[in-house]
Amino acid sequence: MRSRGTHLFPMMDRVIFGRPAAATVAAEAERLGSKRVFLIVSRTLNTTTPEIGKIAAALGERYAGVFDGVAQHTTREGAMATTRAAREAGADLIVAVGGGSVVDIAKITTLCLEHNITEEDGLDGFAIEVDEKGRRKVGNFRGPSVRMIAVPSSLSGGEYNAACLVTDSRRKLKQTFFHGRMMPLAIILDPELLRHAPESLLLGSGTRAMDHAIEALCSPQGNPLVDATVLRGIELMREWLPRARSNRDDIEAATQCQVASWLCSFGLQARVPMGASHAIGHVLGGTCDVPHFLCTPVMMPGILAYNLPVTADAQKSLAAALGQPDASAADAFRAFCKSLGLPTSLREVDVGADQFELIARNTMTEFFIFSNPRAVHEPAGVLEILKLAA
Repeated sequence: MRSRGTHLFPMMDRVIFGRPAAATVAAEAERLGSKRVFLIVSRTLNTTTPEIGKIAAALGERYAGVFDGVAQHTTREGAMATTRAAREAGADLIVAVGGGSVVDIAKITTLCLEHNITEEDGLDGFAIEVDEKGRRKVGNFRGPSVRMIAVPSSLSGGEYNAACLVTDSRRKLKQTFFHGRMMPLAIILDPELLRHAPESLLLGSGTRAMDHAIEALCSPQGNPLVDATVLRGIELMREWLPRARSNRDDIEAATQCQVASWLCSFGLQARVPMGASHAIGHVLGGTCDVPHFLCTPVMMPGILAYNLPVTADAQKSLAAALGQPDASAADAFRAFCKSLGLPTSLREVDVGADQFELIARNTMTEFFIFSNPRAVHEPAGVLEILKLAA
């Protein structure tokens, strides 16, 4: 049991779960007094399902327009496009409907609107920087006055924090941007939306939520409330994600998976620092084009093995939550991912040893590598982890 620490609360009003997105978005817009609600959405949801149309219809005169051209990895270029569209629409509230990239680009759009950023270079100076000793420098800038609501269509849980990842395509490098007011005012969990997620995204994003839970549980900066909450989230995801996979029309399973994601992401809400999985995962996406939702099953078993000397107690609790109290946490998590048909090694996502040096160097620009439970001070430590995941 942790004996001292601090719990932080996010700048968020509410999580609304188990309710239809359209009516709930409309009710939230009314509650907030918004007149020009701009939607940033998944193109698949917009073009192949009725879900976005339902939201637009429910908003009525408050509906200001929609943008559905979001790329898989959020980029500065993409952020300029969404910002132009939101500005032209006169948006006073942004609603993100989709997966992690949609949510991230909505967050950065609120920042760009506030500071009238119209060119990619305009984001220079806003990203979190890290020095050679791992000390973070967060810019002291004005937060967004146009806020957002998130309606996730996957399980990753990235909506439960005030940071977002944006790739600088010129350097193939993901950067983290943060301000407390980039946090969604509300998160709306409609289980019907999960029915439209491709199976690989559903399953991979479920393990991504578990990643948030595992790194919070193992962090030396966690607290008892976070530990209890994320362990329950892991249990629920382990129980219900296979059921959601076997029957995509099972609304109870979808609902329970969304609740599991919420609980797993509780450490994000409390700003518990993540570790090597997040740091390396960011680089695998930005540098090697690995889908974000596949980074966790690929990296987490090796990271658990690397961190075991300093997180043994936490890993015992994790193995129990995964239903395998007599196994190592690394083996238990790997077995769970394999049972879902997910890749569990770097070679399965076409990342070879010839890329390890570049990945290791780029990872040292990620501040989360410096908050890993077992210290990593130089690229050699990252290389050791990568070899465990090879």
